[in-house]
Amino acid sequence: MKLDILAVGAHPDDVELGCGATIAKEISLGKKVGILDLTRGELGTRGSAEIRDKESSDAAKILKVEVRENLAFSDAFFVNDKAHQREVIKIIRKYKPNIVLCNAIDDRHIDHGKGSKLVSDACFLSGLRKIETEVDGKNQEAWRPKHVYHYIQWKNIEPDFVVDVTGFIDKKTEAIKAYASQFYDPNSKEPNSPIATKTFLESIEYRAKDLGRLISADYAEGFTVERYVAVDNLDDLI
Repeated sequence: MKLDILAVGAHPDDVELGCGATIAKEISLGKKVGILDLTRGELGTRGSAEIRDKESSDAAKILKVEVRENLAFSDAFFVNDKAHQREVIKIIRKYKPNIVLCNAIDDRHIDHGKGSKLVSDACFLSGLRKIETEVDGKNQEAWRPKHVYHYIQWKNIEPDFVVDVTGFIDKKTEAIKAYASQFYDPNSKEPNSPIATKTFLESIEYRAKDLGRLISADYAEGFTVERYVAVDNLDDLI
């Protein structure tokens, strides 16, 4: 299966939180989108790896992505080395995405910055034909995505561009709430965490509203780039 977009997160729910509305919009436009989780989020304050497996599956169905895979790297302890890069390269070559969306370049959780650099490096290395990989006993062809964009997470990073996601914020919220173990629940007996507050859930919408305000839209999601975004002419800008 060839994907148009592969969205990657260090943990289950990273993708939904960072770019869930953009994914929903692209799927509505006929794009084939997949999600790759690097870890199972087993060190999260709430829930468990097994619970999050189920929640991530439910969220994938809500967003209607084509496929979701998990590399089961060690939560908090994975590193950007040859072994981990090769596993990500295998996924990139398997699905041949034109666009890869990945973690914020710098963030509160150390896995986000690490995951961002790991995926970015793997996207480049995946295009080197002398790096040999195989899946199911079959040699893979080299493939380098055309674009790598980074979504924004905990920190208020200044975006390089924003996507108008008016009409898709409810789908994003629905996908986020599929992770019932992780977010605000007044009846929960589990320990509190920074993302389990009512304020955090509300911040997802008001950040999108504020980015939307700046482009005269209801809602928007922001991304940073690794190289200049080019347009054919000024009419391409909205």
